[in-house]
Amino acid sequence: MTVASAAVPPARFSAQIRSHALQTRIMELILERGLDVGDALPTESELSAELGVGRNTVRESLKVLQALGVIEIRHGFGMFVAPNNFSALVSGLTFRGRLSLRHKGEEAMELIDVRQALESGLIGSAIDLLTEEHLADLKSSMEAMQAAAAQGEPLAEHDAEFHRKLYAPLNNELLINLMDVFWQVYRQIHEALGSGPVNLEEQARIHWDIYEAVANRDKALAAERLQRHFDGIRQKLKDVASA
Repeated sequence: MTVASAAVPPARFSAQIRSHALQTRIMELILERGLDVGDALPTESELSAELGVGRNTVRESLKVLQALGVIEIRHGFGMFVAPNNFSALVSGLTFRGRLSLRHKGEEAMELIDVRQALESGLIGSAIDLLTEEHLADLKSSMEAMQAAAAQGEPLAEHDAEFHRKLYAPLNNELLINLMDVFWQVYRQIHEALGSGPVNLEEQARIHWDIYEAVANRDKALAAERLQRHFDGIRQKLKDVASA
């Protein structure tokens, strides 16, 4: 196949531009009308008339916006502004991460770098806002992880819960959602590769060390132990990717 024959035909390229422009216009319409999560959108017919395009064209753009998590379509009820939904981001990052394993997993490593930057950069602020109630909740999560490790049970959910509670004092929903995204991506990559033997007690001990630093409100030590934790994750990914 020649380069010329593989190129996107001009007509199709123009159609893609128009489709993207229509998707943007629908999102702008949602904002202009002050619609919020759960609010109903105009019907396909109303959007078609207002935007001056055919219903089929509107329908295709709405399907794209649904895939992006902007709207949700409830058949028989209508279309609504979607709640926070990061499933499309999870799918995309998981694909890129798994694809990158063909060339030393560079993008998968970059995902870990971003997660570490988020957590290490905000641990000091989380400690500043830490209450005794938060600390007791974090300790309870830590004890559940230790008990699971002693029983030889998987720690994945305990691990994720510990990190959520670690940053709960910030009351930052976007941060928690992003952390969940990175966690889901990392877990799916490992499940696809097969993670090999895991030292559960060592995993629990690493998290206990982080908990101790946080409980003592030692910001520098907490950041240092978080870095050690993420260095371990990187090494595991390297080992699995090179196996």
